[in-house]
Amino acid sequence: MAKLPGAKPRIGLLGTGPWAARTHAPALAGHRGVEFSGVWGRRPEAAEALAAASGTRAYDDVDALFAASDAVALALPPDVQAPLAVRAAEAGCHVLLDKPVATTVAGAREVAEAVEKAGVASVVFCTLRFAEATARWIEERTAAGGWFLGEAHWLGSLYGPGSTSAYAASPWRREKGGLWDVGPHVLSVYLPVLGDVTAITAVPGPADTHHLVLRHSSGASSTATLTLSAPPEAAEVSLALYGTGGRAELPRWGGAVEAFGTAVDALITAARTGEPHPCDARFGLRLTEILTEAERLAAQSAADKA
Repeated sequence: MAKLPGAKPRIGLLGTGPWAARTHAPALAGHRGVEFSGVWGRRPEAAEALAAASGTRAYDDVDALFAASDAVALALPPDVQAPLAVRAAEAGCHVLLDKPVATTVAGAREVAEAVEKAGVASVVFCTLRFAEATARWIEERTAAGGWFLGEAHWLGSLYGPGSTSAYAASPWRREKGGLWDVGPHVLSVYLPVLGDVTAITAVPGPADTHHLVLRHSSGASSTATLTLSAPPEAAEVSLALYGTGGRAELPRWGGAVEAFGTAVDALITAARTGEPHPCDARFGLRLTEILTEAERLAAQSAADKA
């Protein structure tokens, strides 16, 4: 049974990596409307350190953290996140998930079904849906309508020459690349504005680069070039829409901690009202379905050319 959040909901954190330490923990520790109930990690010493730095306690038993929390935020590799999210939902905890929810359709579906069966609220932290500038832009573009084309370049240099990013050590990012790491960001913008994806073309480029052409339920089409391996000099993040209102470019955004705080608020609202958030576990499942098909088509294209 889903827990009913009180005046100050208790929210725990699963994960101790750079994303958890730089975004999730500071947001939870600094949020005046919640009690940061504790930290669990696969490395107990890292959980102890992060908990001490955040003014909360570490747990070596994840089920004990579930028992001490009304909700949990997860900052873990996707295929570690998914089964733990299922366990959290079964324990009655509302779940604030990271993207992608999982890198298999089966894993993401298990999360969505567990959330629905338990009656808990869920939110997937797609940053652009919660950062103030981009969230407002997406809402306004969705209301305006009339778009026939989207064009996105997300050229990250995580694996470019000279990169010292802490995220480069992430095994799942190294294996799955930009398609799975930054692809959810682009889709999280395209789907509410242009509609669900109804057809996909995908081909591989250099290193982990993927080129996508998408058809949407509105009749619009969109493109996306995604990579984590661009040279630093060529790094770029841009997304533009073209339609009856002219050209609209996604604004710059900042403040991941602030955006995560907004996602926390969204989860609490969904838990209290029972109204699903548009960016919930079911939406996370849809992202995984689209990315899985794009990955399959790109691999098939590469095999056909071999």
